[in-house]
Amino acid sequence: MTMDTARKYGATYALLFRNSLVRDMAFKANFILWIVTELLWFFGQIVFVDVMFRQTDRILDWTKWEVVLLIGTHQVISQLFQSFFYVNLANLPELVRTGKLDLMLLLPVDAQFSVSVRQFGLDNVVTGFVGAGIVAYSLHRLAVAPGIAQWMLYAFALLFGIAIHYAVMFVLATASFWIVRAQGLIYGYFNLVSLARYPEGIYRGAFRFVFLWILPVILVANVPARILVRPGESPWSGLLQLGGAAIFSLLLSRALWKFALRRYSSASS
Repeated sequence: MTMDTARKYGATYALLFRNSLVRDMAFKANFILWIVTELLWFFGQIVFVDVMFRQTDRILDWTKWEVVLLIGTHQVISQLFQSFFYVNLANLPELVRTGKLDLMLLLPVDAQFSVSVRQFGLDNVVTGFVGAGIVAYSLHRLAVAPGIAQWMLYAFALLFGIAIHYAVMFVLATASFWIVRAQGLIYGYFNLVSLARYPEGIYRGAFRFVFLWILPVILVANVPARILVRPGESPWSGLLQLGGAAIFSLLLSRALWKFALRRYSSASS
């Protein structure tokens, strides 16, 4: 990518970002309501963990506050993904069904870029910071102080996790090229990614194989959480597996998108 192209995409995204902020601030009550709803859902998960650990000291090799940190990490990843991508990908089936995708294909930028970043959700950024606060508080309760290197690896793992979220959601949304009503698949995204907020060791058999290697959503929060809470463990195996899964998932979603566009017949034609 040349510098001119990078500047063009940067300017385009900056404009879309600004428009999203203006829209969110124009509907402040809705903005606040969504934040409250997300926070209630998140703290409901924390209460669920607290209830579980009243009956046991550990789940496999995970203590209570390690699981809380895992859930906080999952919150950070999922909320950042939803901030930048979720609404856009959830709207893709409607663009295909109504033929409005034609307009996106005529824009002087890559079509996948234009359908992926049209809107930005500031409310999810706010709830993402709450997840980050839970991670910090969990580390305090665990008396763990990660070094700079651990935090850097954690940040890379978060980015890989967001990439996997994006790829999984984009593949589900791209199914709308062949399925008239693909919203059911879109809603299935939440069921898939919810697997990431539990310790990966609880999954067994074919289920574990599918969601660890084929749709690697189990890795998304487990790998970065282990980087922080298990400083004595080598992070490289999990990080390489997560990074490889992210790259493969992105390449697969891109290939499926190209394949779908070649067979796209506009609803308006």
